Amino acid sequence: MFRTVRSLSVAGHRLIRFLPALLLALAASTALAAESGKLAFPGAQGWAAHTPGGRGGQVIRVTTLAADGPGSFKEAVSTKGPRIVVFEVGGVIDLDVKTLRIEEPFLTIAGQTAPAPGITLIRGGIDIATHDVIVRHIRVRPGDAGKPKLSGFDFDAISTVRAHDVIVDHCSLTWGTDEGLSASGTRFIEGGKTAEDFRNGTSRRITFSNNLIAEGLAYASHAKGEHSKGTLVHDHVQDILIVGNLYAHNYERNPLFKGGASGQVINNLIYNPGARAAHYNLIAEEWIGHDYETGRMVLRGNVLRAGHDTKPLAFFMIGGSGDVDLYTEDNLLVDVIGEPTIPEIGRYTTAPVKVSRLQRAPELPFGVRPLHSAQVQDAVILTAGATPWNRDLIDRRIVADAIEGRGEIIDSQDQVGGYPQYAETRKPFVEAEWDLDTMEPLAGYQRGEPLR
Repeated sequence: MFRTVRSLSVAGHRLIRFLPALLLALAASTALAAESGKLAFPGAQGWAAHTPGGRGGQVIRVTTLAADGPGSFKEAVSTKGPRIVVFEVGGVIDLDVKTLRIEEPFLTIAGQTAPAPGITLIRGGIDIATHDVIVRHIRVRPGDAGKPKLSGFDFDAISTVRAHDVIVDHCSLTWGTDEGLSASGTRFIEGGKTAEDFRNGTSRRITFSNNLIAEGLAYASHAKGEHSKGTLVHDHVQDILIVGNLYAHNYERNPLFKGGASGQVINNLIYNPGARAAHYNLIAEEWIGHDYETGRMVLRGNVLRAGHDTKPLAFFMIGGSGDVDLYTEDNLLVDVIGEPTIPEIGRYTTAPVKVSRLQRAPELPFGVRPLHSAQVQDAVILTAGATPWNRDLIDRRIVADAIEGRGEIIDSQDQVGGYPQYAETRKPFVEAEWDLDTMEPLAGYQRGEPLR
């Protein structure tokens, strides 16, 4: 225990050296926002950075941990019109082996308002099937829900489905039986004829920032068998930014881009992947009757640290049958003893696919000021996941294991203590203590009491 606490302390002290650069980056981002319109919240990045979410709408208080009914989270997100969802209750919401589908746009989910231990959703997942949504500081832990292996019960912790202008920031997404965090939609929409038609039929302008995406369940309830997956970026998805996340103990898809998808993967820490870290794969069988499209992946300032489950791999691997444009810069790739022996590019296909190396750096997404890869581990460890100032015990374990080089890919949440059973807590939400435009606490107020 002393070693873990000391390691966390050392990480924090090291990051202090880089705070001036981080503050300058935030100041630059804020200055740009003044010219371009309001940011979703301070430090928002990417093509979705200026989504209003539920700004200006009604404040809806979640007052019960029940899965539905009056005062429930489900009722709040299902309400029509712009809305800001806040929490006057903390604890665990059991989704009862269901996916909660969000279909009404202009929504802010402010998990940072919940009293400790925050809000955790279990035994299900969330689909965001609309536009202009901000989700911050919640934990989603689907798990196997007690279902038999191969039984066909599979959940992403959070997925966007034909959505646009969405930010998922500072969330903790573990024990997915499909993916932890994904951007998806319809591969070929009915009536579509052009690439632009198909792109408009799936997710676009998406930001996944500062999340903890970990311990995807391998041999659990997914019908396909092994399915420990981090992030799937589905065919045709455009303008996705994946920045500052911790990927830990996911067999593959850390992340995976599929046919024709385009986005940037910046300053992520990928620890103990199994067979693949970042990869691209257009599957020919899924594109019958359609011309292949070239994908684009930008990989900058990421860190790959092998763990006990990591097989021989390259940082970026290409499979399937489609070509990809690739730009890489300043990625730090080390094996289990910290040696830079991992190659940057590999393949798991015999098809004549082409990886075109871009020689000029593509323009950075809005607000992104990349850290040098040497700074990334400490920065991600300090900030990733829900309420990093007050992590729950599961997040603390995953973060500590990433620091110490421990942990493994698992088949069930029961291998690591099972679903959390936090006691219900309550605290009134006081509007006067918060900036309702950004859902940041006003000066002099704190986001929550430390978890004892």
